[in-house]
Amino acid sequence: MSIASPCIDICKFDSKTGFCIGCMRTRDECKSWKKMKDKHRRKIIEDRSRREHKLGK
Repeated sequence: MSIASPCIDICKFDSKTGFCIGCMRTRDECKSWKKMKDKHRRKIIEDRSRREHKLGK
């Protein structure tokens, strides 16, 4: 089963961290999501809380 995109249609990127303030992915991760293997997608999803902390959420 493929891992669904965490996109919530906000798509605004923080200039300091480079993370989308909606889904916590980088621009490159957003662009290449469809081509990524589930293993890589899972790592990005699991890293969300660290990214939110870095963003100050």
